[in-house]
Amino acid sequence: MDLIAHLSLGFMTAVSPANLFYCLIGAVLGTAIGVLPGLGPLATIAMLLPITFQLEPVSALIMLSGIYYGASYGGSTTSILVNIPGEVASVVTCLDGHQMAKQGRAGAALAISAIGSFVAGSVATLIVAAFAPVLARVALTFGPTEYFSLMVLGLIASIILAQGSILKALAMIVLGLLLGLVGTDPGSGAQRFTFGVLRLSDGIEFVALAMGFFAFTDVIVGANKNSNRQLVTEKVKGLWLTKDEVKASVPAIARGTIAGSLLGILPGGGGMLASFASYMIEKRISKHPERFGKGAIEGVAGPESANNAGAQTAFIPMLTLGIPSNGTMALMIGAMMIHGIQPGPQVMTTEPALFWGLIVSMWFGNLMLLVFNLPLISIWVWLLRVRYNVLFPAILLFCCIGLFGIKNSVFQIYLGAAFGVLGYFFYRWRCEAAPMLLGFILGPMMEENLRRSMQLSHGNVSTFFTSPLSAAMLIAAGALLILVLLPAMRQRRGEIFEEET
Repeated sequence: MDLIAHLSLGFMTAVSPANLFYCLIGAVLGTAIGVLPGLGPLATIAMLLPITFQLEPVSALIMLSGIYYGASYGGSTTSILVNIPGEVASVVTCLDGHQMAKQGRAGAALAISAIGSFVAGSVATLIVAAFAPVLARVALTFGPTEYFSLMVLGLIASIILAQGSILKALAMIVLGLLLGLVGTDPGSGAQRFTFGVLRLSDGIEFVALAMGFFAFTDVIVGANKNSNRQLVTEKVKGLWLTKDEVKASVPAIARGTIAGSLLGILPGGGGMLASFASYMIEKRISKHPERFGKGAIEGVAGPESANNAGAQTAFIPMLTLGIPSNGTMALMIGAMMIHGIQPGPQVMTTEPALFWGLIVSMWFGNLMLLVFNLPLISIWVWLLRVRYNVLFPAILLFCCIGLFGIKNSVFQIYLGAAFGVLGYFFYRWRCEAAPMLLGFILGPMMEENLRRSMQLSHGNVSTFFTSPLSAAMLIAAGALLILVLLPAMRQRRGEIFEEET
């Protein structure tokens, strides 16, 4: 009965005209961003964070959420029509989706992508509604010791799931933690790591960091790439599926939904991992694995379902524990902090309308994407013809306006630009920025819980191991790190990410 009452509250919040409007704006904008290669939800959300200052917290989060899972829808369009993944988790869709388009079945590929995404997103939303409150109640029993250990476990897991070198991922986590410490020491009041710059005494602005490392860096990287893209087809037709395609797609959607719902919770890149795992499952259990890579519809239905299910369940640790499962969720937590909302399990009790309104809005967002995605396909095809060198001046202009508006200071623009240049070098060195963002968000929270743990235990470090739950999480973190450093596991991990790329 409590769940029904909570969902009723969420429904009343989500169906308000303003929230429905922002849900629609987020879903359509997210789809457009997913369609445009070179732009992603991370860069877009980072760019739009200053705009959310003027919105109600629940409206802002609903819009940003719509951008996130809308990009999962839109990414499949470019994967199918152009063989370029508009979003990282849509990489696998290129394998069979593009082949279907070349065979004149682009409409069927887009249709099953939209249907699978809607079904998976709806199921995953129910999972979020059912399990998030349970996890939040468990999290309310956590003390500072357990929270610190949980954050350590989350950071270690994000290192494992990051692409490329383990050492580079670890270095980016440490950099994020250090950047999070810039400002005034909460205990002594002394300034630290400000290098005499008075404007840094309050710390580095989250918006400047996010916009620099994602929006500015994406502009620099995109401007150096060839933006000419060749469409497979000028006109998408034949959206109806054949009987055999429906028969093959239904179980693939079910399996993809399960895989995505489970793996989406994982820190680092659960959605991307889910789409790849779903493709491997479909290929392994198929009676005709030779069809995969040549236009098998299961190779589109499964990964797209897993991708969207993972995008929904990624909200569970963010909403219940205040722990971001990926870079986009870190931006969502940043948006909550901007509005004065402390992320964590207390959100469900202190901001019930926001908590449940956001969950229910996910279902409305998925429905909007299903209704509008296919009829608007001609617009998405038109967007694919837009050259990137036409887009990036406008992106830079919006970024600069947004950064200046944070504190009416040009310094924030300089700071964002500096992070953008640094982010470009990290891109060239193959260092992912997402682990750094997780470290930046979790750093101050880890420091606070570490200080409180030490105060309560009178400086006794063993307090982290006398608590059974804390000890279990630290042991799990250590075991994960040792496991991934084993030569055989490291080689297998490299093969997986190479296949994904």
